Amino acid sequence: MSDHIKKIELNTPATNTPIGMKKKPFQWKKLALPLGIVALLIVILGIMLLPLGGVIAKARVVMVEAQGVADAFKSQDLAAAKVRLQTTKQRMEELKGEYGKLKPLSFVPVLGSYVRDGEHGINAGMAAVLAGEKAIEALEPNADLLGLSGKSRFVEGSADERIQTAVKTMSALTPKINEMAVHVDTIRKELAYIDPGRYPTQIGKTPVRERIARAKDLIENAANLFVNAQPLLVNLPKMLGEPSDKTYMVLFQNDKELRPTGGFMTAYAIFRISRGKMVLVKSDDIYSLDNALRTKFPAPREITTFHKGVYNLNIRDSNLSPDFKLSMQQFEEIYENVSGREAIDGIWAVDTHVLVEVLRILGPITLYDADFKKDRVFSAEVDKRCDCPKAVYELEDSSSRPVGFVRAERKALLGDLLQQTIQKALGVSPSQYWGQLFQMLLTEINQKHVLAYFHDSDAQKGAESFNMAGRIMTASETATLLSYKEGNEWDYLHINNSNMAGAKANMFTSEKVTKDTTVNGDGTVTTKLSLEYKNPYPGSDCGLESGGLCLNAPLRNWVRVYVPSGSKLTESRGSQSPGDGKPVDMTTYEGLGKTVFEGFLIVNPLGTVRLDITYSAPVKSSDGKYRLLIQKQPGTDGDEYTLKLGGKERKKWVLETDTEVAL
Repeated sequence: MSDHIKKIELNTPATNTPIGMKKKPFQWKKLALPLGIVALLIVILGIMLLPLGGVIAKARVVMVEAQGVADAFKSQDLAAAKVRLQTTKQRMEELKGEYGKLKPLSFVPVLGSYVRDGEHGINAGMAAVLAGEKAIEALEPNADLLGLSGKSRFVEGSADERIQTAVKTMSALTPKINEMAVHVDTIRKELAYIDPGRYPTQIGKTPVRERIARAKDLIENAANLFVNAQPLLVNLPKMLGEPSDKTYMVLFQNDKELRPTGGFMTAYAIFRISRGKMVLVKSDDIYSLDNALRTKFPAPREITTFHKGVYNLNIRDSNLSPDFKLSMQQFEEIYENVSGREAIDGIWAVDTHVLVEVLRILGPITLYDADFKKDRVFSAEVDKRCDCPKAVYELEDSSSRPVGFVRAERKALLGDLLQQTIQKALGVSPSQYWGQLFQMLLTEINQKHVLAYFHDSDAQKGAESFNMAGRIMTASETATLLSYKEGNEWDYLHINNSNMAGAKANMFTSEKVTKDTTVNGDGTVTTKLSLEYKNPYPGSDCGLESGGLCLNAPLRNWVRVYVPSGSKLTESRGSQSPGDGKPVDMTTYEGLGKTVFEGFLIVNPLGTVRLDITYSAPVKSSDGKYRLLIQKQPGTDGDEYTLKLGGKERKKWVLETDTEVAL
């Protein structure tokens, strides 16, 4: 065999040439033209990529300047933000010019899509700069009102004059807000072209796709925040009495006696607002409204079932719906029958959390209590008698302790306290308190300690879009600040507790929620939900004859769990009969576009009670992600939530506001 093996030369035919056929030598000159083209393309591509180094360098400069703008805003230095924004704009223009050299690459297959993404990103960045310019133009005249350092026109005059001038000027700012909206919309449109999915998961150890997706979501959320706040901003002057006066009722909801919309409505005040100037018209105990009713309303099922010894629907118990708008409409139906009532344009609700945070900024306020003939000091300082803020204890002592061992019809201190608070805030230089109060107010709105309901449809729309209207999210009523869309893509949870004649036990009772969800193969999810209520404090002296202050008593808790419509309850444990306390199954019905599981339980001082629910929900996902919206009950503070998927803990946190989760 070895004798037949030939040495292979370059021009030797291949050994698999059929017998009887000769294979022509390969003509290498045929590759000369294609290889030449490839080489030329490589050279051209190399030349075209030469600007890439300059693009990267200028992009880094832009990032540094943009971070400077963010830092300036974070430190509330409007003047510095303005300077850094101008520099950022210049650098963005330089980057755009440099990036233009890469334009020919946009026609190269595959590579072109990445080049176009960069172009869209730069366009979005430039739109963001332009929106920032308009924002500064709008903010600068009101810098001192917002607690920002920078040029201002309102440093002269009294506090009332400054407020009135600011509110009147806000009407002229509406065009700038609308101009900002145009640029923000450009940001959203440009980012929509960028698909993070076309990028590799990671390069080396550096995650790429996740970072791009996260950055895109962050910018889009910021843009959406402004777009959704726009109706509120545009209508703010009208809401503050410009050009015509507005009259609002302020309801004080005692979150220590929790009710569906945030607390028992213990007192009210009516304010008239004229171009931002607030005048107290009237304030009183909530019971005074019930005593002035010309008509008695029969108690609904919720009252007769879960309350004790109440047979009429009183105005103080009218906030039965967890949807604040619906509760306030119920409130006004009864309020229409109050003798000598004041006509109002809307209702604001605040709870003790707001009061404490205001006092934390302003400091203590002292008021004389005529009923008890003594001064009361309201402060954020912790009172050892209740392990709660002193302001909360003083309010409870004034409103809950019997006078002469009989509950008197006495004027609440709320109106006087609100009036004193406003005077203290406005009676000093704006730079001292206003910025802190403004930012505190935004936080309290976000955490649902401040709610609003307006007769004016535009104002109501603005409140709803900013998620300050206390709405339960449905297909037709969805706060656009959130990504949530009613339907199969999203799971939903809202737990609503109501203290039905359980003193102020919510001051001492904590709640822990554990949601363990399993995604089934049939497109549904199964959830095991655990609600643990714990009261580690001893009970109070609740004897009427002793004149004691009854704060901690057995909590009679009416609980409703709102989940996606069409959910099926398979098991419940821990619910009790309101009548005799015996174990009973939870009730299921549809309400507010959701399936509702309703139950009742009693939490004794020094006691712990647990409610366990197992249910299935028609939640499906088109991309394999599990999405959940948890809506916080107004008035609650510090409830601990644990989210598990298939038994594995994925998230644990304290629920402070409406929260979206995507896993």
